[in-house]
Amino acid sequence: MAYDSRTPAPLDAPDIAQVLKANRLVLARLMTVRLLVTVLLVAVPVVLSRVTESNSIFLTLPIVAGVFVFVATMYRAIYGIRVSQCARVLRDYPLEFHPRVIKKRERWTQYGNVFEVRVTTRGQHGAPLMLAVNAPGRRRWPEGVEDGAWLAGDLPFGGVLVVPGSNAMLFLKPADWDKTARNREEAGAERIAKAQRAKLNSKTKYAVMMRSGA
Repeated sequence: MAYDSRTPAPLDAPDIAQVLKANRLVLARLMTVRLLVTVLLVAVPVVLSRVTESNSIFLTLPIVAGVFVFVATMYRAIYGIRVSQCARVLRDYPLEFHPRVIKKRERWTQYGNVFEVRVTTRGQHGAPLMLAVNAPGRRRWPEGVEDGAWLAGDLPFGGVLVVPGSNAMLFLKPADWDKTARNREEAGAERIAKAQRAKLNSKTKYAVMMRSGA
């Protein structure tokens, strides 16, 4: 297990089942709130138009907004694929504690906020710059990550970060896939096979909402 003696690792690694359950609940809550907003935007004007017997154009505006919210909700429902991707990684890789996770910068995309991070390990140099996204769709940077996090994965291929205490989960892929190609080619048959099982062996796709230059 990799950790810096100056930053003690938590005594126990997070329970994977609990981590996945917590993130699926976050995703479900986000979707539920959006669907409730959609229902209100559509239902209230309909009820008011019947009660007041009015055909005012102002009563149709919330309905149009409700349709847009619904479309955006269905669009973001694909976050469930990202959580499933994390589940595959957590199934195939053990969790190791890393004492330093450095956020370099952050950018807004239509799929969610994308963070550029470095996950460092004492005694190792040249940790690749990674792209990170909050697995269930939250845009904010999880609190406490800077004090260290649990990593499952293989950085040249990608992985999952789990924040101690909160069960917040970030999906990772190399920021420059081509630049890390040599590391993957030299990884050896066992590491390559493991990455293939976890579906980390290909460049970031729409399914995980992290596109280079997005």
